[in-house]
Amino acid sequence: MAYTPRLKEDYKNRVIKALTEEFSYKSVMQVPKLQKIVISKGVGAAVADKKLVDYAVEELSNISGQQAISTISKKDVATFKLRKGMPIGAKVTLRGDKMFDFLDKLVTTALPRVRDFNGIKANGFDGRGNYNLGITEQIIFPEIDIDKVHKIGGMDITFVTSANTDKEAKSLLSELGLPFKKK
Repeated sequence: MAYTPRLKEDYKNRVIKALTEEFSYKSVMQVPKLQKIVISKGVGAAVADKKLVDYAVEELSNISGQQAISTISKKDVATFKLRKGMPIGAKVTLRGDKMFDFLDKLVTTALPRVRDFNGIKANGFDGRGNYNLGITEQIIFPEIDIDKVHKIGGMDITFVTSANTDKEAKSLLSELGLPFKKK
């Protein structure tokens, strides 16, 4: 028997029905889907110390369960002593089962570990159905050993959906378990 993530089963069995009732879609194919999750981390201090990018890549790989890559600068910025082509951050793109596994871990394990947590802000939508979430500390993830952390830093998590509007995307992400703040 093949492994299927819990949230993937939940999407097929419950979320599609709930969104179809809420937005009265005529076909199952109209129901928005979560297409990918991109986790990125900028390392501004990497201009002085190149090892920081390697640490960021290793942390993102541990958190996501998939090999992360380093990102490079696209242009020179003299005020930051930055040259074109220098490694300056890390990112990983998750799709399929790994995406659902990461979302499950984020919702059930990582976000509840945030101090004074009472939900995520609902103003991170971009107008096209995608949502951006900023995390201030990487130590909320259980894979990160706090004793081996070189520098506490944040990361950006982008949820890319096939929704046409922000309202549809928010309903999809809420049904998948993201705890948005109540107004």
